[in-house]
Amino acid sequence: MKRKKLVLINPVNPVRTGLTVNRSSRFPPLGLGIIAALTPDHWDVELVDENWESFTFQEADLVGITAFTASAYRAYQIAAVYHEQNIPVVMGGIHASTNPQEALEYVDTVVIGEAETVWPKVILDAEKGQLQATYQGSWLDLEGIPLPRRDIFHPDYLFASIQTSRGCPMDCEFCSVTSFNGNRYRRRSPEEVLDEIQSIPQKMLFFVDDNIIGYGSHSRDQALSIFKGMVERGFDKLWFCQASLNFADDEEVLYWAGRAGCKMVFLGLEAEDVDALKETNKRLNLQRGIDSYEPAFKRIHHAGIAVLGAFIFGMDNDTVEKLEHRTNYMIKSGVDVMQTTYLTPLPGTRLFDRLNEEKRLLFTDFPRDWDRYDMTEVIFRPNAMPPAVLSETMHTCNCRLHSRSVLLRKAVRTLWNTRSFTAMMFAWTSNLNYRKVSRG
Repeated sequence: MKRKKLVLINPVNPVRTGLTVNRSSRFPPLGLGIIAALTPDHWDVELVDENWESFTFQEADLVGITAFTASAYRAYQIAAVYHEQNIPVVMGGIHASTNPQEALEYVDTVVIGEAETVWPKVILDAEKGQLQATYQGSWLDLEGIPLPRRDIFHPDYLFASIQTSRGCPMDCEFCSVTSFNGNRYRRRSPEEVLDEIQSIPQKMLFFVDDNIIGYGSHSRDQALSIFKGMVERGFDKLWFCQASLNFADDEEVLYWAGRAGCKMVFLGLEAEDVDALKETNKRLNLQRGIDSYEPAFKRIHHAGIAVLGAFIFGMDNDTVEKLEHRTNYMIKSGVDVMQTTYLTPLPGTRLFDRLNEEKRLLFTDFPRDWDRYDMTEVIFRPNAMPPAVLSETMHTCNCRLHSRSVLLRKAVRTLWNTRSFTAMMFAWTSNLNYRKVSRG
């Protein structure tokens, strides 16, 4: 059979580089690695990754492109290059899945949702010259999903990405995870995860799960099996992950996570204010209560793990005074790394639908204005202050949060609290990354 060529493209917003400006906060496009693994052997697969180099045209029989919302316009620009050459372009990922009709104005085919169930059909139809306009993926159990082809990733990635679960039952108003991956929490088997880790050459890992330990005793046991398995197999890895506050509930889980090499955990705290948590439907944090934050940080620190606390600015109840209070809390709290983002209405979320209905979005020249939806700009009119005041307040707060003196004090406290130089370096580097982003 004649060999064919598939070109996969990972576009990056050229206007707002965000965290990709930092080498240590770039992560390989795991979804494209899975697509490559699902592609038959008689296809050559090449990845064009704008995390490292700007797009240049590559000959292809088929092009596959993915995009987050902030890089969607860039994806359409690249697709236009292939459209001029009559080379079919398939687009997938979270933005195209929530905006398939928009995407079809720029590409030939859209894969909606998770692609594993439909990609073999896409390839077969492409070979016949009979691509459909859309393919609808389904939410399968994760047993036996193919390992991503890591050989196509750029060799300069410091971290390898790995996924142990998909889906989230929390359904926060501002989050698009539920619409893309569903509200049923699905896990891979611990043995499959461990086998994949064993195949990864990088020393450092990022677990991309939204909550690595999930919800309920069964998920907790599976996560524990992974952590214990990493120790029993003698893996020498350093890693960070994302989780909810329940990460701190179980001291056995924390102990084995620390022993397995966990050095930092990302917690979506969002706010230290009950009204703000209610507004975003942050149910788990509300159930635990604001007073639960500090004890959770202490338990995590005891396991030698640093805490990356993510906070949102610009909710409807936020005032200048409340944001100054949030900043003071972040500085004084046990949080080791301080992330601030604007509340951003992404397509596919209830927040976007509500603000769009209320005519409160400031930038609606789509698709060009998707460039702005990267969480670093005020995108809508909040109730309690004009957008310009929110922007100025955010800038002032970030200058305080990321001042050299505050970051140095945080580093010393992280070292003292975790007794881990490595955890301190994870936190210090992350804070410097956020400082660089916030200062533009």
